Formats: sequence, C-alpha cells, structure tokens
Amino acid sequence: MGKKARIKKLKRKLAKLKARLKAAETHRHSVSPLAPKDGFPHLPVIGGVRFSAVQAGVRYPGRVDVMLAELDPGTAVAGVFTRSATRSAPVLDCQAKLGSDPAAGAAFIVNSGNSNAFTGASGERAVAAITEAVAKISGVPENRVYSASTGVIGEPLPYERITAKIEELHGTMAPDAIELAARAILTTDTYAKGAGAEIKVGDNTVRIAGIAKGSGMIAPDMATMLVYIFTDAKVEQALLQRILAQLVDETFNNITVDSDTSTSDSLLLAATGASGVEITENSTAFRDALKGVMLDLAHQVVRDGEGATKFVEIHVTGALSDKDARTHAMAIANSPLVKTAVAGEDPNWGRVVMAIGKSGAAADRDRLSIHFGDILVASQGWVSPAYREDEGAAYMKNDDLLIAVDLGLGAGAATVWTCDLTHGYIQINADYRS
Repeated sequence: MGKKARIKKLKRKLAKLKARLKAAETHRHSVSPLAPKDGFPHLPVIGGVRFSAVQAGVRYPGRVDVMLAELDPGTAVAGVFTRSATRSAPVLDCQAKLGSDPAAGAAFIVNSGNSNAFTGASGERAVAAITEAVAKISGVPENRVYSASTGVIGEPLPYERITAKIEELHGTMAPDAIELAARAILTTDTYAKGAGAEIKVGDNTVRIAGIAKGSGMIAPDMATMLVYIFTDAKVEQALLQRILAQLVDETFNNITVDSDTSTSDSLLLAATGASGVEITENSTAFRDALKGVMLDLAHQVVRDGEGATKFVEIHVTGALSDKDARTHAMAIANSPLVKTAVAGEDPNWGRVVMAIGKSGAAADRDRLSIHFGDILVASQGWVSPAYREDEGAAYMKNDDLLIAVDLGLGAGAATVWTCDLTHGYIQINADYRS
C-alpha cells in the first residue's frame, strides 16, 4: 500500500472515530425521552437521616461521584443484593453486616465510576479503608457502615480519592440533600431518579423517600441497580427485611433492560423510627406506600434504559401458573427481536409468538391471543380477522406500550416492564470504558 493510500485510510478511520465519539457524547448528555417531565421530584424530608455528596475524581474529573448518608441510632437496615456469582467486594461486605445492632447509627457510602468488582484482595482492602474512614469521622461503628460502588468492572478502586473526602462529606451533611446524593451515584443514567410518599397512620404521618441509579446491566436477579430508600417509620429489622424481600419480587425483580445481571448492585432500606409510628405485620398502608415508591423507581430505571425510546409493559394471563406467566413475560421482554421491532415501531406480533414458543413454559398455539394495547392482533392461533396493520403501526408510535398475551390455559398471570433496543444502547456500551 502506497503512502497516499495509507494516509487516506487513516483519515477514514479518524473520521469514523470522531463520528463515534460525537454520537456517544451526544447521547451521554441527552436526557431520556421517557424521563419524568417535571425533573427530580420534591421528596419528603426523612427525620433521622442526612446526606452529602462531593467530587472525588474516582474516574472522571468535575463530576459529583461520592455520596454519604448518615442515619441516627435506632435505625433498622434491610437489604437485598445481586445473586451474581461474581458479586463485588462491597456487596459481600454489606451482606455480612446486615442484621447488626440498630442501637448504633448507620451510614451508607457510595461511589460511581468504578464498581470495585473482580478486584480480588485489593477490593477487600478498599472496602475496609473506606468503611474505617467513615466510622472514624462519623462515630458510626464500622459494622454499620455499608458501602457500594458502581461503574467499570476489573479495575482497582482508587479508594484514597474517596477517603480523602470523608471529612468534607461529614461536614456538609443536610437533611434535604437527597437529590445531590441521587446525582452522585449515576453512571450511564441520563437523569437522577427519586420517588416518595407520605401516609397517615392514625394521627401521625409516615414519610418515605428513595433514590435509584440504573440504566444498563438490568435484569431481575435482585439487585440490578443501586437503590436507597429511607422512612421515618419504626420497624423491627427482621420485619423490615421480610417486607422488603416480598416487595422486591413485585417491583424491581419484574423489570429488565438487557437481561444482564450486575456484579455490584444493592438495595438498602433504612427505617429511622423518627416519626415514632410503629409498623406491624398488618400495616398494609405502609406496605402499599413502600411498594408504590419501589415501583416508581423501578419504572424510572426502565425509562432510562440505555438508548431507550419506548417503555413497554408485558402482561401475560391465562398461564398454568404465575411462574409460567412470568417465564413467558420475560421471554418476550428480553427478546432482541421483539425489542428491536418495538424500536422500529413495527407491530410484528410474530416475534411475540416466537418468544412465547421458545420460553419453555406451557403454551398452546390454538388458544393464544395477543393484544397491542386495546387492539386484538391475534387469537386462536391466527391473526384476528378484525386486525388492521395500519392500526397496529399507529399504536406502536406511542412512547408507552402494552403487549398483552392470554394463553388460555389457566389462572396464572404476571406483569413485567422493559424498554426497546436501539442503536443508542450499542453506542453507550461500545464506548463505556473510553
């Protein structure tokens, strides 16, 4: 190859690289079209908890990337974590600490930019150094300091950058700084996620506020994101853990973006007791309010799915069991063919049929019916005589979509939520470490 040809080839490569970087940068700074229109919500202030966040330069300069939450003595902490066999050092440390004495205070320290996963002994040292530093400055016992990290896998965490900021974090705590904390834990997210609720229990008010991060590597194997929820209710730790385990299966474990399970992520629920309102097994109003906050955050994670332009609810009924219904729903939600058809606004109901057939759960072709929203697309093993393709195509232009399937076999039902699969997902993940 001659010199001119080589130069020409290099120029083409450079032009492609610039275009790729420009596209990735454009997406990184554009908020998801499915984001809440009013921005971050106004959340109730939770008695007994204070927040702060700073720029530590964990991976990127000029970005708020470490948050600290400090909780009063008497706070009960419950948690659920990723089931990944390669879960991170912070996850393992948190799991070991759950159930510790709530008479002491508690603290959550979280960084973005580096997941401290697949980092061996150095990862354990990093967790120890961070939790020790928080304990020393805050006065919280180290076994009540819960850490989390999110970001790139397999790179040593520069924990000195975090420990150097602990004093500043502790000195700038504020009860109303939860939005700043929410922004500090983001990675490929395009917006900070928050949800809250207030309920009356007798003559008193119970408040709940939560924040979350999550955009990719989202699949139901709790937890596949970082979620922190706070309430001023008084709840015994074992009961709090039971409530959380139940509700997570109805919320976060029913969402999926890309079927991938994270190594790092966690959901922690803290009950400070500051309201003085005691929650019992029969406190249905509290359970319902907490579920509402969790479902809101779960839906926001899907709406911020990497490259997402469509929010899709998959509702399956008529299965032999709820388990079968969920298997079918997840097969549809995770199918790249279904998700790309949704991205292209193509009412390709044949791809739904394909996903049901491959799921492994019981199905009968001749009893199957499919709806897109209110439109009956297929029934009894064939396209509905009343179906018109232009109606299906018009429906698929909506931002929020419903794909409903009835199997005609039994009483089993399940609902899951997902998003479409676009070229934006490829751009983000192709450039994730750059």
